[in-house]
Amino acid sequence: MTIEAALFGIEQGFWLEGEAYFLAHVDERCLLAFPQAGEMHGVHSREAVAATATSANRWRDLTMRDRHLLHDGGDFAVISYRAEVTRADGEPYAALVSSAYVRRAAGWKLAFHQHSPV
Repeated sequence: MTIEAALFGIEQGFWLEGEAYFLAHVDERCLLAFPQAGEMHGVHSREAVAATATSANRWRDLTMRDRHLLHDGGDFAVISYRAEVTRADGEPYAALVSSAYVRRAAGWKLAFHQHSPV
């Protein structure tokens, strides 16, 4: 499997899976940059990020397009894409999303995640 396929596969899980998935795939600390003022912006522990992945706020009907990968062969990679998805309450949502991953002994872990709604 290519690094691109692996990272986009992990990324998809963050949209569709729950707390246990987050605990397995978020680095020890993760920088989040969401547009909501004061809401999940800054550096957070893996546990704090995972606690946000409740069944009440999960997504469905995810489409990820215009995918890009920046990777120089080392232990750091950045992906970017346009997400089109439906919120748990049925509202559509679209954003340009960027995520950075670091390779640890246990695999690729999310270290940065950002949304820019479109």
